[in-house]
Amino acid sequence: MDSQAPALNREQLINELQSFGVRLADPGVGAPSRRGGAGPSDHKAVVIDDHVVMAPVHTVGAFDSPYLAEPPAADGLSTVIRDGRVVGRMSFPPQPKFYGLQTLDGVPYSKIATLHGRDVLATTVLQTCIRYASRKNTCQFCAIGQSLAAGRTIERKTPEQLGEVARAAVLLDGVKHMVMTTGTPNATDRGARILCESAFGVKAAVDLPIQAQCEPPDDDAWFQRLKDAGVDALGMHLETLSPEVRQAIMPGKAKVSMERYFEAFAAAVEVFGRGQVSTYILAGLGDSAEVILETADRLIAVGVYPFVVPFTPISGTPLEGHATPTPAFMHAILQPLAAKLRAAGMTSAEVKAGCGRCGACSSLSAYGG
Repeated sequence: MDSQAPALNREQLINELQSFGVRLADPGVGAPSRRGGAGPSDHKAVVIDDHVVMAPVHTVGAFDSPYLAEPPAADGLSTVIRDGRVVGRMSFPPQPKFYGLQTLDGVPYSKIATLHGRDVLATTVLQTCIRYASRKNTCQFCAIGQSLAAGRTIERKTPEQLGEVARAAVLLDGVKHMVMTTGTPNATDRGARILCESAFGVKAAVDLPIQAQCEPPDDDAWFQRLKDAGVDALGMHLETLSPEVRQAIMPGKAKVSMERYFEAFAAAVEVFGRGQVSTYILAGLGDSAEVILETADRLIAVGVYPFVVPFTPISGTPLEGHATPTPAFMHAILQPLAAKLRAAGMTSAEVKAGCGRCGACSSLSAYGG
């Protein structure tokens, strides 16, 4: 082994790992990974130069990845090997202590909320979705029903359960913020009501910054209601952008027009502030780099943080065999996007809670975005 070979820089290594995945010599190291279910799934949290990364470990591509992470050494660092050469080192966040607890009625805390990255508590408050009932309408990348069918979660988390688990996660594991998403229960408030109830339950138990995530509700008044309930940041996720890609990848969700999204973005920014409203964009599903960057310009102008992540297929979905984007494709998007965000004063460091602040599913923040 040539241990003197030059290591990849952080951005290169993260892009490579998120595109190709990584094989683990010791699969049991660190916090447990998840197979299937709402994303990020089929991933494992790793830390590279203090940057937390969700790296695919259970995907088809990861099984054949050129990257291998050796068992951690005495200093806790695992050497990353490619083609017999050391290209970097990583560590693994430990299993959270709150996973060992359960509610008074016997529900394990890990079925109510999970640790994402290193210090983010995440939950899907409603594990069902009106779009999941038929594959003609469902988002082709979505696996929200898998973890429920496998018994790894419960369908509806009550506000009291969420508050109990959030308080324990803060006290025992130093959790810093929370992501709260939901399946879409209806075509009116689209989950805003259940998120209001859930956020109120958490804030009644512990002072923890919360990002809520839902589709744009039919009434912009929900944005102020969400803020009043304790939501600090809001995610409304476009995921794909071009009309033909939206229709092919998420035919049900595509019925909510891009125009309605941008109306909702503008209204939400009025309530939460610039940079505190974000949207997930999945690179690699058919939108060109030019379309993604043009849309990002439009989002930044409105005050919305465009969180661009490489698409990673989840086992058991129609797209489980879909290729991940290349590292070069991601670099071509994330490097200029980070510069745009810095110029606008809208970097991840300014986001109060949620995916943008965590940054583990993309190397965008590693580029300074």
